[in-house]
Amino acid sequence: MPNSGAFKKGQKKRRQGERGPGKATIAAKEAITRLVDGNVGRVQQWLDEVYKQDGAKAALNCFSDLLEYAVPKLARTEIDATLDHQLTVVEIKNF
Repeated sequence: MPNSGAFKKGQKKRRQGERGPGKATIAAKEAITRLVDGNVGRVQQWLDEVYKQDGAKAALNCFSDLLEYAVPKLARTEIDATLDHQLTVVEIKNF
């Protein structure tokens, strides 16, 4: 039977081969988000205690560590390149 679908042989489907996070990862992030949402007052108390004992930097580190599980991260990309090529200008004249 010939290929009667919208795609031709060898043509990739949209998002083919791309996968998102696994089910366990999604469930863990949702659980942590619910934990944080349900305990906002307690989390604030804990952060206040850390601030009193260890200072603002430690409290901020605790807060950012907690956010890491509830807020999606952006992908980081670093480019390290050295260009050793000289720019060559080519002038084209129309005759």
